[in-house]
Amino acid sequence: MSKVKWSSLGLSVVVVIALVIWMATGDIKNASIKPPAKQEVAQQERTRVQVTTLNAQRYEPGLLLQGQIEPWSAVNVSARVAGTVETIEAELGDAVKAGAVLLTLSEDGRRAGVERWQARARKLDADLAAARTLRSSNLASQSEILSIESELAAARAELKNAQLEVSHLRPTAPFDGVINSKNVEAGSLVQVGSPLYELVRIDRLKAKGQVPQQSVAQVAPGQKVRVRPLDGDALDGVVTFVASAANPETRSFAVEIAVENPQEKRIAGGSANLRVALADVQATFISPAYLSLGDDGRPGVKYVDEQNRVVFRTVKLVSVSTEGAWVTGLPDEVRLITRGGGFVSEGEYVEPVDAADERG
Repeated sequence: MSKVKWSSLGLSVVVVIALVIWMATGDIKNASIKPPAKQEVAQQERTRVQVTTLNAQRYEPGLLLQGQIEPWSAVNVSARVAGTVETIEAELGDAVKAGAVLLTLSEDGRRAGVERWQARARKLDADLAAARTLRSSNLASQSEILSIESELAAARAELKNAQLEVSHLRPTAPFDGVINSKNVEAGSLVQVGSPLYELVRIDRLKAKGQVPQQSVAQVAPGQKVRVRPLDGDALDGVVTFVASAANPETRSFAVEIAVENPQEKRIAGGSANLRVALADVQATFISPAYLSLGDDGRPGVKYVDEQNRVVFRTVKLVSVSTEGAWVTGLPDEVRLITRGGGFVSEGEYVEPVDAADERG
């Protein structure tokens, strides 16, 4: 083999050896720069929110109405016969019993009329007895007897009217009450129908109000009512009547409430707030500031569940005041988000911090 051929063969061997060495060193280098196994990504830091633990309670909700207080009974005592007032028996503000005489009117010959008709009735009664005796002996006709009976009936009717007029000379109180107004004085001349007194009963009162049509199904006779007049002293009452048909103009239903007033407070004729007690419910008391609107426009609150996840729950407002709101629809125990709720979304995991711990 020539020298040139050996030279070419050696060069080829050298190139192959170099290529093998390069490839081997390249694999080692690639192995050395290969990234390590993927490490677990650190948990993202959660948003901190302040929570307060609240517990549901038994609550008696109430339906608030505006009402008017009236006397339980009120009547104008009027003259039933004409005459002159001779004596006054009751003055303004007097408490009177049923049947008590209020005043006395002049007789003007009415008692004499009673006596006259009494005598007439006695005579006719005797005539009738005699006619019946004669009739038994066929000495009197049946028509004569009927004529006397007719006259006797008319005389008795006149006697009754005369006696009634005499009784009307002394008007009496129709029920226990208080004289609220007085329209006559001694010597006053009154005619039939002239007003004499206004008598009211205030140991028991009547409160009236209007129930909106959307709430009337919650009200029924027998329900307890708290009646608070403008003076602030509350009284107890009971629903006695709920209208079966609404007022066509206001679409509300009339309601009447019997109110006990044993101290006879002077509140009849005034306005009052009426709170009709409804059935007890399990409710939670919260600040109205924690309420927000859901996507459907209904009110709700955000709280944190056992997995520290944000939950938005729609609630029903049972009662709302400046002090707070009673709501239903929440769990019996709830960790309500009281701060930071605007920065978290429903379903998001958060880090809850108890408000009591932060204050401490």
